[in-house]
Amino acid sequence: MDILRTPAEMTAWSGARADRGRRIALVPTMGYFHEGHLRLMRMARRHADRVVVSLFVNPTQFAPGEDLDRYPRNSERDIRLAGREGVDALFMPDAGAMYPQGFQTVVSVEGLSRHLCGASRPGHFAGVTTVVCKLFHIVRPHCAVFGEKDFQQLAVIRRMVRDLDMGIEILGHPIVREPDGLAMSSRNTYLDDALRPSALSLYSAIGLARQLAAGGMVSEPELRRRVRAHIESFPETEIDYVAFVNEQSLEAADPVDEATVLALAVRVGGRVRLIDNGRLFP
Repeated sequence: MDILRTPAEMTAWSGARADRGRRIALVPTMGYFHEGHLRLMRMARRHADRVVVSLFVNPTQFAPGEDLDRYPRNSERDIRLAGREGVDALFMPDAGAMYPQGFQTVVSVEGLSRHLCGASRPGHFAGVTTVVCKLFHIVRPHCAVFGEKDFQQLAVIRRMVRDLDMGIEILGHPIVREPDGLAMSSRNTYLDDALRPSALSLYSAIGLARQLAAGGMVSEPELRRRVRAHIESFPETEIDYVAFVNEQSLEAADPVDEATVLALAVRVGGRVRLIDNGRLFP
């Protein structure tokens, strides 16, 4: 596995393989790999001849006071895991390489970024789309793989690729869960055993909403009330949002239907922000 540190090295690596007719897949990550990341890499392998994984904790998608400084990191472990998965290249730039002195360009998908996490984390998605756009130009992949846990991020990236005619196939991988149902996330390392039941309130809330909808409850306000009450029945939960939205537009869905996704963001224990989502009629 090749480990590349600068954009120029990465672009040259990809160009040499593309010239030989190789199809390249990119898996963008912020590292601290878990089974969810590894499954993205395996999906990438199924769709390409060469797999590139980027590992970059992107500072521009963190707001002041968020967990940039304490975001979990273990690059040596990540290198071992990526190597075991047969990744061909690991792109590990530093912030200075990605945002050199004088950098001032921002890529923003305005409509889809207004909702959900975009409403509570101003500037977050501009940081995401800017860094992903840069990664696409540096790596020049034919396809890229993202996890569906970050439901809004996936929708925003797809919109950016369409709007800017990037010609990159965007693949979504279903949410990978722990045995108890908790959506896998690097931030799960912040949870202790006492907080685990409260963290699982997101997953059980999706199950409750599906049960209610299957029984004929299609009123968005009533479903939202029931889901909020369920989550708030667990200790140390603080709801950021409970939203029933159209899977394409991310606009509120009322009544809910087959195109509706329940999207959740909840703080657990005062500092661990978890997200999850699920289609209402899977």
